[in-house]
Amino acid sequence: MCIFAHVLRGPELNWDDVRLFLAVAREGSISGGARALGVQHSTVSRRMRSLEQSLGVRLIDRKKSGYELTQAGETLKITASHMEHEILQMDSKLGGQDARLIGELRVTSTNAMASTILMPVFTGFNRQYPDVELHVISSNKKISLVERSADIAIRLTNTPTDALVGRRVATVATTAYASRKYLAGRRKAGEKAAWFSVSCCGFHQTWTKKQSGPQQRNFCVDDTLLTLAAMKQQQGLAYLPCFLGDADPELERVCPPDPQMNLGLWLLVHPDLKETARVIAFCDYLIDAMRPREGLLAGRCPVEA
Repeated sequence: MCIFAHVLRGPELNWDDVRLFLAVAREGSISGGARALGVQHSTVSRRMRSLEQSLGVRLIDRKKSGYELTQAGETLKITASHMEHEILQMDSKLGGQDARLIGELRVTSTNAMASTILMPVFTGFNRQYPDVELHVISSNKKISLVERSADIAIRLTNTPTDALVGRRVATVATTAYASRKYLAGRRKAGEKAAWFSVSCCGFHQTWTKKQSGPQQRNFCVDDTLLTLAAMKQQQGLAYLPCFLGDADPELERVCPPDPQMNLGLWLLVHPDLKETARVIAFCDYLIDAMRPREGLLAGRCPVEA
């Protein structure tokens, strides 16, 4: 029972890690456990090593003939099976609530998307489903759905994590913008437009460095909405997603969007929540709401609202 106590009080352990171990123990191999859970082999292997390190014991012996549970592994398997039984019983009791469009729903997105193109989606969903308590978490930092910091994540990425269930909703284009007044002044003076730095994410940092070269930049912001505000103060050139830049009449595109800079707009959900009614309702609502906005997101002109 000492391992069970460690699992409960270990600050870095959670049920998802134990569930992965249980699948491996039942299937007899990491590849079998990965297939049973529908995740990649590398994910299971990495999480198994992390679980062993957290517990401070070896759970599986890797032999030429295959995998074999250690004594500690056998003990944890029994304990994990009891934990699974209790969780399944709880899910069964609460299943009726999940089948109704009622309860809390936590959705996370970046500041720029949450406050602009997604806000009509959030408010529209809230009006259509008033019994769902919608919490919008605006953050540019990575929020873990695996640890249930949120139920749904809306993210710009081309490499979504394999631990989540996801769907690519749209393509988001990016290009360089500046204030129309700023560009007009530079042209009149016969001077090149200057870049300022944006460190909201690795994408913008890499793109800016590649485009501006060794040019010294003495002004930097760390948020997309701050980038927009700085442009409107005639601070210079920077990259913006087209759904922001094209929608502002004060800004002007400096060049067409480069397809190599396109990012996927992904709707990501924890696997355990994919059958929950309020999660399904929100995902369906967002997918439908994004269709008429595809042109704006993809940077096609004229802008499609």
